[in-house]
Amino acid sequence: MKRILPFSLIVTAMIVLSACGGTASQQRSFNGGAPDYAFPSSAPMEAPMAEEGYYGEDTSDAAQGGGVAASNVERLIIQNADVAIVVSDVEARMNAIQKMAESMGGFVVSSNLYQSYTSNYSPVPEATVTIRVPAEKLDEALEKIKADVVEVQNENRSGQDVTAQYVDLKSRLKNLEAAEKQLSEILETATETEDVVNVFNQLVYYREQIELVKGQMKYYEEAAALSAVNVRIKAEETIQPIQIGKWEPKGVARDAIQDLIFFYQDFVDFVIRFVIYTLPVWITVGVPLYLIFIGLRWVFRKLRGTKKVEKKVEEVEEKK
Repeated sequence: MKRILPFSLIVTAMIVLSACGGTASQQRSFNGGAPDYAFPSSAPMEAPMAEEGYYGEDTSDAAQGGGVAASNVERLIIQNADVAIVVSDVEARMNAIQKMAESMGGFVVSSNLYQSYTSNYSPVPEATVTIRVPAEKLDEALEKIKADVVEVQNENRSGQDVTAQYVDLKSRLKNLEAAEKQLSEILETATETEDVVNVFNQLVYYREQIELVKGQMKYYEEAAALSAVNVRIKAEETIQPIQIGKWEPKGVARDAIQDLIFFYQDFVDFVIRFVIYTLPVWITVGVPLYLIFIGLRWVFRKLRGTKKVEKKVEEVEEKK
């Protein structure tokens, strides 16, 4: 059994080297710790940025690693869109967009209905909604979102090709699973406690890495299958032009009251800041300066009085 230890260490080292050398741009040496591999959050809006020097290779010829050609893999493109629209009924359009996403086989990620204000301080509703729809229905979804709106203020589409990342992950997964299989075989034949513990720890580590890689591959697959659409919905009143020639006393009175309120707010803020900050600073700086001034004036008067006395003494001595 003493021969099992060096044999298992040699085989383990070979497994580590083969698993960590999956791609030419991702060569790492195993040092007993977790590799430098970032796993994205569970539901980000966009795919995580590739590590510099890791996903920058051209996949037109072949993907590095396990010999999987990128041309044989369906390209994964993550598409997202941002739209800002103006409608006459904000809440109704938000509900319509949510129902549209569900009817297309997608879902609502988030929605928010809140109050905004026009240029003349009139309250109006405004909403934001984020949905995910099948990527092949993105154009249809955008057309329905923009249908019968007052104005489309902004529309932006973005795409991210993650084919290279996906192929690299697939190659990495293949190497990790091969390493797991070999470690499992070694674990079955090992009898020494130390050998069993060492191989088991490495087996646990590789299984964790396999789950991480599978999770990131699933993220890419789902992000490419479902496109994210962020929609900002504004009320029609926010784009109404300023009307000149229609004078309304109630509007002038409201503006005057609002300005008066603002004046009192600013005045109170000034008084509070003056009492709490400005006045103590003036006292802290002014009192010592005033005491210095009093002292210097006393010294000056003392010296001037002494000179007068000396002058009178000299005049008396001259008269004698």
